[in-house]
Amino acid sequence: MSYFGFIWASLWRKKTRAAFTILSLLCAFLLFGLLQSIGAFFTAGADFVGASRLIVQSRVSFTDSLPVRLMPQIERVPGVAAVHHDQWFGGILGENTQAFSFASNPRTLRVVYPEWVMPDEQWQAFANTRTGAIIGRITADQYGWKVGDKLPLRSNIFPRKDGSMAWEFDIVGVYDGKDETWQRQTTQIFLNWDYFNEANQFGEGSAGVFAVKLEDVDRADEVAQAIDALFLNSPDETKTQSEKDFNKGFFAQIGDIGLIVRLILLAVFFTIVILTGNTMAQAVRERIPEMAVLKTLGFSNSQVTVLVVAEALLLCLVGGLLGMALSTLAIGGMAKAAPTFFGALSPDPAIWVQAVAAMLVLSLVVGLPPALRVARLKIVDALAGR
Repeated sequence: MSYFGFIWASLWRKKTRAAFTILSLLCAFLLFGLLQSIGAFFTAGADFVGASRLIVQSRVSFTDSLPVRLMPQIERVPGVAAVHHDQWFGGILGENTQAFSFASNPRTLRVVYPEWVMPDEQWQAFANTRTGAIIGRITADQYGWKVGDKLPLRSNIFPRKDGSMAWEFDIVGVYDGKDETWQRQTTQIFLNWDYFNEANQFGEGSAGVFAVKLEDVDRADEVAQAIDALFLNSPDETKTQSEKDFNKGFFAQIGDIGLIVRLILLAVFFTIVILTGNTMAQAVRERIPEMAVLKTLGFSNSQVTVLVVAEALLLCLVGGLLGMALSTLAIGGMAKAAPTFFGALSPDPAIWVQAVAAMLVLSLVVGLPPALRVARLKIVDALAGR
């Protein structure tokens, strides 16, 4: 029998116990894969944008909109290449499906966000169609929308002047991203701000936040300070930061996702260490006479130690790899089932590397103590049952 065959047979000596331990490890690494991927997903929206743009929001909160009349003043700040404004629309599709929708300036969106790509005629239609809207590729594919369709939206924030929360727009374009990273972000809907502004019951002239494209990214801090100084001690004081920092602040409203993930995984792995460690200790304790026989046959202390650690490693790898495989399938299913929310969610090879490292560490933690006990084992005492 080969060494692997011997270790495999030892692992399945107690089939029920081994099966339940592997199932526990599977669940632990399934959670690891899912939670790490979701945590990375929430921070990816902040990390991929870089530092080429600044976001100007109200100093009080990003939920407190700034007036559009500030735009010409921001444009005149040295170092500013272009300025765009977006107003969160609070769109609802169907009964209660959140739509990431913004009332947006159609003439400046293309300039400040060149990462969004669309045919020229569709950009022109967006700028010239009063009720125009453009849809991200992922959202368009999810609902089967195309240019020329009507887009019914309800807003949970802004009623129309007749008091109705129901809005209707004309889809005049479907935009995509310039590369794979940006293509995974095409879940947003942009609405013509001019129509929103004139049909809105309250908040006329509200720009929401401003996105500032920089002439030189190295002057980001200088430009941000200049913009904030411009409106200091005014009714519309601003807070200007990089787009990356703004997005992180937005996601932080949900909670510290990273901390939540770490705490959950800490609890899961603390439990799995106890469970797997008990399994290995019990398995080795039951085979003490067999270990003594191996030593009698000429196996050295180091060889017997390696056999025990290898059994722990095999146990952790079988359960862990099965769990990570299921998490990869689950992530793909989530992205397909809800592309509007999870279109950018995808398996990350780095998380697989972290998982394999965790399996190796776990196998040492649970396998080394019983292995060292076997290494110190005296043949006479073991065969005598002492």
